[in-house]
Amino acid sequence: MNVIQKSEAIKNGLRKGFQDGSSKMAKRKCYGYTINSDGELEINPDETKVVNWIFERYLAGDSLGKIAAGLEKQGVFSPTGRSKWNREAIDKLLSNEKYTGRVLLQKTVSTGAVQIENNGLMERYLYTGSHEAIISDEIFMAVWQEKLKRAKNPENMIGMSFTL
Repeated sequence: MNVIQKSEAIKNGLRKGFQDGSSKMAKRKCYGYTINSDGELEINPDETKVVNWIFERYLAGDSLGKIAAGLEKQGVFSPTGRSKWNREAIDKLLSNEKYTGRVLLQKTVSTGAVQIENNGLMERYLYTGSHEAIISDEIFMAVWQEKLKRAKNPENMIGMSFTL
């Protein structure tokens, strides 16, 4: 089996897991959650407070930079354990549907050596009720609308491909 065949076999295995609901990617830990002894996502109370604060500050009009500075001032470490948060980490956090108790898989696709946004190239898979939500649907959608309002090129933002 050559490298390309092996790569395709791996991708096909991942897609099969997405389709039949057995993908471990749905249980991947993100900031605000821990993984319990059963391998399930569980809320981390301390990080949950930070996640809520980030969403609240964004909706109050704070920029990503101002939120990052506020987290640093409070001594809150980033998801990677650094003392400084960056704008990209906060932006990704604000866009992560996992905080609503849902998981959207295959948001990106591989085109050889490059990962690109999956805006219709391949099917996406939405898991609902897989874990406890930290953010309400209303707050998540309000942040999404605010992001669209603030975007320089809102037409380049990938739309929500699922209904909350």
